[in-house]
Amino acid sequence: MPLTGRKELQHPHFSRQYLKMAAQSDRRGGVGHRYRLLAGLRGRVLEVGAGQGRNFRHYPAAVTELVALEPDDTLRAVAEQAAASTPVPVTLVVGEAARLPGEDGAYDAVVASLVLCSVDDLPGALAEIRRVLRPGGQLRFYEHVRSPHRWAGRLEDALTPLWSRAGGGCHPNRDTEAAIRAAGFTVTDIERFGYSFSPYVPNTLHIIGTAVRP
Repeated sequence: MPLTGRKELQHPHFSRQYLKMAAQSDRRGGVGHRYRLLAGLRGRVLEVGAGQGRNFRHYPAAVTELVALEPDDTLRAVAEQAAASTPVPVTLVVGEAARLPGEDGAYDAVVASLVLCSVDDLPGALAEIRRVLRPGGQLRFYEHVRSPHRWAGRLEDALTPLWSRAGGGCHPNRDTEAAIRAAGFTVTDIERFGYSFSPYVPNTLHIIGTAVRP
């Protein structure tokens, strides 16, 4: 009998739409974002919120093991198919950011790709990521974040309650970079850019970066 994720973290309608949105996003430049996010990784890696596994084929050969965590049953079923054809060894697990698999210092790197916007407790999730990273290990992050422009940020604040209910828990107004720094990580590299996954959706601020666990 297949394992299933916690009921509160299942969003089947949104997940079916996300399968289409992610493919569209990759055609609009998302593939290049994935390459930049994952370049140079090596050793044992944990991906938090692996979705349907679109990152899998972009991991460098120097990654010796990828543990891919995904709580949503719909997305994880597709990720299992992707894992079967990737050159990197992938272990898919059911779980959530609040309780990551692995002992303290178990991983050389943790990857968070368009997922920290949707976790219930962002400081708690970042504390867990810090726990499972070895000293000197890297957090690689790719997220859309709150606009620094006053009125755009206020609009995102106003839209967040409805957006979160419709979008699988996504909060478009999070300052994820500040949260990563507040969690004790040292941000060593960051790129900020406007991007939209669809021609019908306005550009929003995105970040790709690397943070190191002291």
